[in-house]
Amino acid sequence: MQTVDVLVVGAGLAGLSTARLLAGRGLSVMVVDRRRSLSTGVRTTGIFVRRTLDDFDVPDRLLGPGVRDVLLYPPSRRAPIRLTSDRDEYRVADMAAVYEHARRAAESAGARVLLGVRYVDTTMGFVRFAGAEPVTTRFVVGADGARSRVARDLGLDVNRRFLVGAEIVHPIASGTTTPAFHCVLDPRIAPGYLGWVIDDGRHAHVGVAGYPNAMRTGIRHLLDAFAADAPGGKPPAGPVERRGGPIPVGGVLRRLACLAGLLVGDAAGAVSPLTAGGLDPCLRMSELAAAVIAGYLRTGDQRVLSRYDGDALRTRFRGRLLLRRVFAGIRSPAVAEAAVTALRGRAGRALAARILFGDGSFPEVDPRLTDLATGRPHR
Repeated sequence: MQTVDVLVVGAGLAGLSTARLLAGRGLSVMVVDRRRSLSTGVRTTGIFVRRTLDDFDVPDRLLGPGVRDVLLYPPSRRAPIRLTSDRDEYRVADMAAVYEHARRAAESAGARVLLGVRYVDTTMGFVRFAGAEPVTTRFVVGADGARSRVARDLGLDVNRRFLVGAEIVHPIASGTTTPAFHCVLDPRIAPGYLGWVIDDGRHAHVGVAGYPNAMRTGIRHLLDAFAADAPGGKPPAGPVERRGGPIPVGGVLRRLACLAGLLVGDAAGAVSPLTAGGLDPCLRMSELAAAVIAGYLRTGDQRVLSRYDGDALRTRFRGRLLLRRVFAGIRSPAVAEAAVTALRGRAGRALAARILFGDGSFPEVDPRLTDLATGRPHR
């Protein structure tokens, strides 16, 4: 039976990033994912914010043109608020290519990535799969999405508050318009969140997300209705792809780690509760997770795991969790119109710009934690 130091369940960005960092520290790492191809089952629009691109190495060839303009529409779609930054704030990535790039980076660092292998369960370091022989491992990383089975098997916290999102992705004629991010606040099509249109220079992304219990006609019907006349929409120039999935918005979970494993990415609730952005949090938490795991496996000191503290991260989210509750309460077009009207003033525009263009999408990780793996003091 094969034995590894760390088994990572899930070959998304969080799982592959964690695997790469751990393998780079000399640990034997295996990644499994039930998908047979990383180009299938993509569930994210792939919007990277400026702060992420400043701090992490995402190859430019995988990214669309920079987006500086955000247009915020009320339900009537009249007189949108235009917010313009003096720098590129968003870029949309080809996520299938991003995943493949992350896979190659993990394998180059020494991790072994197995696709078409479905995780079944784990008990006392013994992990069973459908599609492969079982393995024994010193530590398990749950990177298996918002409804993590690893979290349940390890007795860790699980996400309980979700939006559900869906989008249509299709090719467009390139170079026809200046890229912009169109956001529609309309509870009839996106209760508790937004409808959006954005493009990566080659493909348009048209989507909606909201609380599923308020989507009485179903998300597919709402998405089709929105796409029919979405602002900033462009006619398809090729095949249409559909994406969708749950989005945890309850904030980082409190109990994220135990002696047998820990959670990263959506499994950990590492999604901004206000904007529902998850790419920046997953990369930052992957760095923290890799430092904690390597430090724990190096020393055997259980206190190291306490550094992976969901409660500490949640304290940085108090304002966003409050705004999430306010956002969730906008359930009528009249209230949504009033909310957009309130944002037209100077203070409102400043608040909107801070949310959309600010650097606080996810709290910084204590840099001292990056030295846990080596035992050297941080300087």
